[in-house]
Amino acid sequence: MLKWAIILAIVALIAGALGFTGVAGAAAGIAKILFFLFLIGFIVVGLLGVTVFKAATGPK
Repeated sequence: MLKWAIILAIVALIAGALGFTGVAGAAAGIAKILFFLFLIGFIVVGLLGVTVFKAATGPK
């Protein structure tokens, strides 16, 4: 997901530089949504790793 966000951000930069403002705005919007979805997923998995999965493996 992060890969697609980066690709769309690059597309937005190139389209904006060439004057395609509609395409640049759409690509930037999608890239922003994908980045925030990735960020939320990363935080959820990180919290689960610290709490639930650590408790499931038992004490060492």
